[in-house]
Order: sequence, then structure tokens, then C-alpha cells
Amino acid sequence: MIRIANPDESAIVARRLDHEFTNSRWETKTSSEKVFAQSFANQVGDIGAILRAILSAVFFTLLLVAGNTAAQSVRERTAELALLKTLGFTHLQVLGLVLAESLLLVGTGGALGIALAVAVISRGDPTGGFLSNFYLPAGDVVLGAFLVVAL
Repeated sequence: MIRIANPDESAIVARRLDHEFTNSRWETKTSSEKVFAQSFANQVGDIGAILRAILSAVFFTLLLVAGNTAAQSVRERTAELALLKTLGFTHLQVLGLVLAESLLLVGTGGALGIALAVAVISRGDPTGGFLSNFYLPAGDVVLGAFLVVAL
């Protein structure tokens, strides 16, 4: 490991060092710590594809859990729903109330999740410098909002 005084000269120092050991038994390939950490991440594979697969499974599971929770809520509240029907609410109005409650819960949870993610990322790299390119693009925040609406 070599420390240099001026980071702007790192490419020059790296080339000089690699040139010094060219065609020797101990040939070198000099890189920055950032590139070194990235090479470890690349050894794992396509992290983006792995994360997309995991997140797809999580989203599908959330759909199942949300549907089951809504069905359970309706089953537990049949007396309340029957009272609404007795008071003159139509099938569509009762359905609208149940769906509005579900949308409110999902929307609130999704908004809190997105806000928490933005808050954590705005404080800097949560990995303590291991992943120096750790950031949350605006497009991903929009995608998260779209997924909350889709859910």
C-alpha cells in the first residue's frame, strides 16, 4: 500500500510503479482503494441482477401479505360491514371504504419507507466508506413511489 501526498498524481505514480515492475517475477497492477473494493464486489457477480431478483420476490411476497391481510380484515369485520349495509351503504360504497383503508395503509407505509431511505442516504455512505458509490438516484425514488402505487 502506498500513500501519496497529492491525490491528483495517483495515476502517474501508479503507472510509474507498474512500469518499474514490468516483466519481473513480481509484476504489479496498481489501483486505488476504490477500484480495489469494486473488484471484490464484481467477484460476487451481477449484483444488480441479484438485487432485482430478490426485490421481485419481496414485492410478490408483499402482494400476498397485503392481500391476505385485507381478506383477514374483511373476515374479522363482517359485523361492521353488515351494519354499514343495514344503514344503506351499497356494495360499491362498502368496497370503496375497505379499499380506501388498504390504500391509506400501503401509501403511508410506502411513503415512510421512501422517506427513511432518503434520510439514511442523505447522511452519507451508510457502509462506512466500503461502498464509496453508495447513493439513491432520483429515478429509484420515483420507481419506489410507482411500486407503492402498484401495490
